[in-house]
Amino acid sequence: MREIAPGVWNWTTTHERFRIPIQSYYVVDGDEAVVIDPRVPDEGLEWFDGRPRPLAAILTNRHHYRHSDRFRERFGAAVRCHSAGMHEFTAGEEVEPFEFGDALPAGFVAREMGVLCPEETALHHAERGVLALGDAVVRDHDGLGFVPEEHLGDDPDAVKRGLRASAARLLELEFSHLLLAHGEPFPEVGREKLESFARG
Repeated sequence: MREIAPGVWNWTTTHERFRIPIQSYYVVDGDEAVVIDPRVPDEGLEWFDGRPRPLAAILTNRHHYRHSDRFRERFGAAVRCHSAGMHEFTAGEEVEPFEFGDALPAGFVAREMGVLCPEETALHHAERGVLALGDAVVRDHDGLGFVPEEHLGDDPDAVKRGLRASAARLLELEFSHLLLAHGEPFPEVGREKLESFARG
């Protein structure tokens, strides 16, 4: 666990099935906190004891349920996903929908990314200067790129244009820390990285 900005922690785990590194986050705002796209850290759920308990596990898309059920069982965290992704949860998962523009726990607001899938969500925390992205943008060395083309549908070029346009709209928000589901986050320089990505 590492604190990458005041009140913002990041940790990396390895996905059991795909054997790739996965990023998760814990963000504290006063006495409230959330986890984003969470997996249990190597330190275990005990790491969160004595800290503000996660009120919610917020998903940037329906594919990032991950270990959310463990946070719900241990801390009573509500699992939240955009309504367009709710069809994914057919195995008894307890997930509550939100819409773009909704205020979420601990100071976050759900912003539309879309394009890659209808529920692809950017999570914005103005006071913390945080923008969290899911699969729409991934780290590519010292910059940002796209997921592999086989995940971009029948017209990858159109999807890429759409994602750059969505990224450009997000630049209207105030943030400096960019949190990524795939690849190390960009503290402090996140706006510059997203600006470069949006320009292509």
